[in-house]
Amino acid sequence: MTKAEQIRTYLRGGRTLVMPGVYDALSTRLATRAGFEVIFISGYSVAATALGEPDFGLLTQTEVVAAARAVCRATTLPVIVDADTGYGNAVNVVRTVRELAAAGAAGIFLEDQVWPKRCGHMRGKRVIPLEEQLQKLRAAIDARADHDLFIVARTDARAAVSLEEAIRRGRAFREAGADAVFIEAPESVEELRAVAQAVPGPLVANMIEKGVTPVQTPEQLGALGYHLIVWPLAGLFASARAMADAYGTLRKSGTTAAMRDRQMDFGEFNDVIGVEEKYALDARYRTGGE
Repeated sequence: MTKAEQIRTYLRGGRTLVMPGVYDALSTRLATRAGFEVIFISGYSVAATALGEPDFGLLTQTEVVAAARAVCRATTLPVIVDADTGYGNAVNVVRTVRELAAAGAAGIFLEDQVWPKRCGHMRGKRVIPLEEQLQKLRAAIDARADHDLFIVARTDARAAVSLEEAIRRGRAFREAGADAVFIEAPESVEELRAVAQAVPGPLVANMIEKGVTPVQTPEQLGALGYHLIVWPLAGLFASARAMADAYGTLRKSGTTAAMRDRQMDFGEFNDVIGVEEKYALDARYRTGGE
């Protein structure tokens, strides 16, 4: 069974999948240890950590593929990658799909924004014509022929045009063969419900702390009809706060003693990154010396 089919099997079985956002090998190891079934590479998080920049279409295809390769090597879980707009037209989408499949991705999000795109919860978004996006979606479906991928078709038309246009696009994406549909940034529970009633599932809900869409529990979202729930920034926001506190404490006190209970210790962290496994590997191949 491919990892894409593994996701489909979860959904056919009625599972509601909560997917944490990761951005590098370390965040991936921590998410894997937490026990999730599927994880998600957040473009916002990769832009923030790799570039120190906002999600304004600054990441290149090659940077996202490199992040995907590092993440997929660090876990056995299915990984869905934020592929933005595919980084160009339908021809570019073909290459993006093939590169991400070769990197080990189980799925992608493909959106309909005008490039350069913006984070779905930021202002100033625009979308391309529906027929153009359908051609890009068809290109993605054709390009996965040799490497099964779970394709999530995303529209940002709710903010760029209207809820009605977002629903129209969501229905068209599902009819074109997308595995799931993601209508970004509904502004209320009523809008979430309206989408779920009008667009065939599986559906994605995007939960961002203090974002545009009201945060709901998995049970609430499952009851509404959403069974793929992504928390793309939870780890990023938590780690940013923790690092800000650590650096602030160190600068003020010259030591981290005041926050030691909020840090992993040396041994615990070494366990996360697999130091003992490397000692064992080293011992297996050592020919002399120590």
